Amino acid sequence: MDTTSTVLITGTSSGIGLATAVAAAQAGLRVVATMRDLGKADQLRKAAAEAGVAELVEVKHLDVTEPASVAACIAEVIAEHGRLDALVNNAGAGRLGTVEQGTVADVRATMEVNFFGVVETTRAAMPHLRASGGRVVTVTSVGGVVGQPFNEAYCAAKFAVEGFMESLAPVAATVGVRVSVVEPGAVASEFVAGVTVDLAATLAAAGPYAPALQAYVDRTRGAFAGAQSAVDAAAVIVSTLTEKQPAFRVQTSDVARAFVAAKLADLDGSAVQASTGQWVS
Repeated sequence: MDTTSTVLITGTSSGIGLATAVAAAQAGLRVVATMRDLGKADQLRKAAAEAGVAELVEVKHLDVTEPASVAACIAEVIAEHGRLDALVNNAGAGRLGTVEQGTVADVRATMEVNFFGVVETTRAAMPHLRASGGRVVTVTSVGGVVGQPFNEAYCAAKFAVEGFMESLAPVAATVGVRVSVVEPGAVASEFVAGVTVDLAATLAAAGPYAPALQAYVDRTRGAFAGAQSAVDAAAVIVSTLTEKQPAFRVQTSDVARAFVAAKLADLDGSAVQASTGQWVS
C-alpha cells in the first residue's frame, strides 16, 4: 500500500468510518469514501479539509444492501482509478431488543446491513483485489466474538461476519489477497445514537424483560462513558490496512483485547455467561 493505492471504505458519514477515511488519506492513500446518504457528506468533507487531505478523499454513493449500488460504485472506481487496492467494510447498524419482542423481519434487516452487505461488497471487490494483490479489512466488533444481552440480532450478524472472513482468509491468501477483521469495543461515536430506538417506550413495553433491560442500559451507559475515540479506533484500522503482514484478528484497545481474550479461553462458555449475566441483573 502506497500513495498510488486506492482504498474503498463503506459507511463514512460519521464515527469510525469518517475517522478512518481521513486517517487513510493522511497516510497517503487515495480514499473512496462511500455512504448511503450523500446528504450527510458535509461532515466528512469538512474533516478532510481541516486535515489537509481533501484532494485525497472522494465521496461516492454506496448502499451495501443494494447489489446494483455496490456494483455501480466499484465499476466507477475501476473506471476512474484503474485499480482497487483495498476494501474496508465498515458500514453497519445496531439493534437493541430481544427476540420475543421483535420480529424476524427486524432480525433480517439487521443481517442485511451488517452481514449480507459485507458479503456483497467483498464479492464485488475480490476480482479487483486479486489483480492488485490487495486486502480486505472488515470492522466487526467485540460483539462478533462475545454475545451480548439485548444485542441478539447485531451480535448474530457480527458473528456471521467473523466466521465468513475467517473462512475466506486462507482461500483469499492463495490468490494474493490478505483478509483481516478489526474488533472495536465501546467507541464514542454516532453509531450508538444511530441505534433506532425510543428507550423510554422500549422499557415501557418490555414487560417481564424490563428489569433486565434497565440493568443493561445502566451498565452500557457506564461502559460508553469511558469509550475509545473514533480517531483512536481508526488509527488501528489504518495500521492494519497498511502493515506488510497484518494479523487476521485485531482489537482496537486493551479493553477490547481483554474482553475478546476471555471468550477465546472460555471453552465451556461459563466465564462469558457469568460475566454477561451480571449485565442484566
